[in-house]
Amino acid sequence: MTASIPNSRTMFHRLIGGAVASLLLANSVSADVTAIRFQLDWRFEGPAAPFLMAEEKGYFAEEGLNVQIDAGSGSAGAINRVASGAYEMGFGDLNALIEFLAENPDGPGIQGVYVVYDGTPTTVFALKESGIESPADLVGRTIAAPAFDTGFRAWEIFAAANTLETDAVEWQNVDPTLRETLLTRGDVDAITGFYFTSLLNLEERGVSEDELTIMPFPEYGVPLYGNAIIVSEAFANENPDAVQGFLRAFNRALGETIEDPATAVAYVKNRDGLIDVAMETRRLELALESAVNTPDAREHGVGGVDEERLIEAIQLVADAYDLPSLPSQDQVFTSRYLPPVEERMLLEAR
Repeated sequence: MTASIPNSRTMFHRLIGGAVASLLLANSVSADVTAIRFQLDWRFEGPAAPFLMAEEKGYFAEEGLNVQIDAGSGSAGAINRVASGAYEMGFGDLNALIEFLAENPDGPGIQGVYVVYDGTPTTVFALKESGIESPADLVGRTIAAPAFDTGFRAWEIFAAANTLETDAVEWQNVDPTLRETLLTRGDVDAITGFYFTSLLNLEERGVSEDELTIMPFPEYGVPLYGNAIIVSEAFANENPDAVQGFLRAFNRALGETIEDPATAVAYVKNRDGLIDVAMETRRLELALESAVNTPDAREHGVGGVDEERLIEAIQLVADAYDLPSLPSQDQVFTSRYLPPVEERMLLEAR
């Protein structure tokens, strides 16, 4: 089943007026402090902890930065808001960034500067009682996901990696709030979603992890990166020290978050007093374990990319999304602002 997907060019034009707010913020801060408006990809949940910690503990301020962190409503929105100038930096899916750059080859430059999720958190979930134990068991089944979901959009990549025909399954494009409910009721055979989101949603609906077949894309041959810190090239070119300082502060907070997720979630609670602390602590721990603490990140440090893998990922996304052009790896990501690799060795070897 196909569904219309919002065109990132259209979203960009809708958001261009937001640049005015950015200018007002810049004018309100003293000349020796750089203002940065930062757009998250989603609500104030566990995975936002290192950003909020860096702000509240003064790590950004120590770098001469006044950072305003706003909740978001999806990666596409975060990317378009940075592109429009409404925000200087943000957090979004690197695959959505590839799509934006392909669809706006003459538009404003935006780049990934720090990969937080070394592997995409996208995952297939099915009930074990359905008989689904492997990708081959998905043939002829129905999978539900929102039209913008990476699982739906990148299905061709998962299918090819697991010797399935692209049309081997039937898709239902659904509202994200209904996805897990449809699976628990047996209305669909499987769903796709972020590992640390859909798993918790299913557990809330009475389905334990032991009752699920879980197939994370990275463990089934899909080499896509996940979310990264992104920046407006215009802002970065004018304020390289500010971008470097932001990444130093974030890297520092990420290290502390990895060491003590439970304490880190307190900074999320301070921003949204209504969160379920136990749930968001678990969400953060799942995000760290599944998407941050990967073999590549343990060996080479967090934040960076493998050039060959990035080139492969760009081509895979371009083919799966039927993109009109192919961005170069340098357009998608730059390592010039990263802290030294020794400072990014935050994970213990296994």
